[in-house]
Amino acid sequence: MSVPSPAPGAGSLPAAPGGALDDLRASVGLQIADENLLRAIAGGLAEVEKLLRDVVRSDVQAVNDAALHLVEAGGKRFRPLFTLLAAQFGPKQDDHVIVAAAAVELVHLATLYHDDVMDEADMRRGAESVNARWDNTIAILTGDFLFAHASRLVADLGTDAARIIAETFGELVTGQMRETVGPGPGDDAVAHYLTVIAQKTGSLIATSGRFGGMMSGAAEEHIEALRRFGDIIGTAFQISDDIIDIASPSDELGKAQGTDLREGVRTLPMLYALADPETDPRLVELLSGPIADDALVREALELLRASSGLERARVTLSDYAQRARAELTALPASPARDACESVADYLVARTH
Repeated sequence: MSVPSPAPGAGSLPAAPGGALDDLRASVGLQIADENLLRAIAGGLAEVEKLLRDVVRSDVQAVNDAALHLVEAGGKRFRPLFTLLAAQFGPKQDDHVIVAAAAVELVHLATLYHDDVMDEADMRRGAESVNARWDNTIAILTGDFLFAHASRLVADLGTDAARIIAETFGELVTGQMRETVGPGPGDDAVAHYLTVIAQKTGSLIATSGRFGGMMSGAAEEHIEALRRFGDIIGTAFQISDDIIDIASPSDELGKAQGTDLREGVRTLPMLYALADPETDPRLVELLSGPIADDALVREALELLRASSGLERARVTLSDYAQRARAELTALPASPARDACESVADYLVARTH
């Protein structure tokens, strides 16, 4: 696919309808007071959506159906959103930014197809997962199909972009391998977990910010600040999700509580609780493996809420949010910088 000719001038991204603006305000706690910026970002996201649907279409009906399945399921689209927001720090706002934003979302979607196979998930974004609707083979091949299209898009953005996305692929796979194998003898379980989520989540969000700065012609020091912010905020997102999976009621989550407990995944609050010698022995027993019984899940959640693990996780999250905000001081004051700061603030606020 060839990248279309650049649109003339900064701020030339199309305006978006009011409904899209409202959705954007609600997404990941993003607060944008500047109406022009809001319209530019929302309009850019509309272009990304169109490109996502166009690029994954196939003449083979089975491939077409499976590839569009998660694209059409929606989601927050935080990675392309951050790419578009990062592009506000450069003088160019053209179709290279849109292509980069679509590419990082394709990579993210591809990882979801593979994750659902490994997790044996039945649902994804409120819809039946591909591995449940079709089978594991179709899900894996569809993920590979999306990775291929992401690489094809990035190839049109230059050799630096192609190298960066290849390095990001490596980080994503390494993080998944670390998680699958688990910490080795003598390894610190918390440090291992933080490394895993930095690679699995932080690395692609870091690349999103880096691409936005690169494609818009931002200064090198601003590109690096956006990359570092993305890396830290990506890890903070996962920690925040870990906390609310324990602390928030099901009606706020929009899904059943204790998903991680049911899957036997030890998240940061659990690891902190297990590291505390004062933790209730009953909780240690419950955290020894997956919990299938609803009553036992409720018991484990009550014990986790009363443990030191949840509060320690909140402290760690606050630390990451503070570090993320510190990275933004290298960027010029602007509505775009304010918007990035609002995400860091939201991740902490949503856990209380």
